[in-house]
Amino acid sequence: MDNGASSYRRFLEGDESAFEALMQELFHGLVFFINGFVQDSHTAEDIAIDTFSELIVHKNRYNFKVSMKTYLYMLGRSRALDHIRRRKRILFAPISQVSEVQDESAELEELVLADERKRKLHSALAVLPEDMRVVLHLIYFEEMTYEETAKVMKKSRKQVDNLLYRAKKELRIILGKDGESLL
Repeated sequence: MDNGASSYRRFLEGDESAFEALMQELFHGLVFFINGFVQDSHTAEDIAIDTFSELIVHKNRYNFKVSMKTYLYMLGRSRALDHIRRRKRILFAPISQVSEVQDESAELEELVLADERKRKLHSALAVLPEDMRVVLHLIYFEEMTYEETAKVMKKSRKQVDNLLYRAKKELRIILGKDGESLL
């Protein structure tokens, strides 16, 4: 699997439908990944759309050295962190709207996490520190390699390996007896 690189090549050669195929393949996973940072499904969708628009506006920036998925996740992570930095000073939602945001987030989770085992694991992931949660998500849910994950997280391969080890150890503690069957 080329994770969208061939679709993007076809798009660059003039096939407009190839970009739609690329978005269908990678959009929901990218939204879910970005939502882990921004904690708002609408904002995550907006950032994901902006990330895809980067491919249209700046066609020559993607150099095919990493997979398209890795490239998009790197861009998405960067844009999500920029968004967080910009909104740090502003409180957006009153407490009465928090349940609405959680309901929307649950819908998004249902799309990506189809079976019960993944839902249990996801709730345990929410307890983990952000770096641990991100490394587990990229390696196991998005099936990225250690090298791709290292590029997305801007860490070395060894740091990703160590972080993954610690994250799995923490998950086993959080999940208890259920953790052995999930991991």
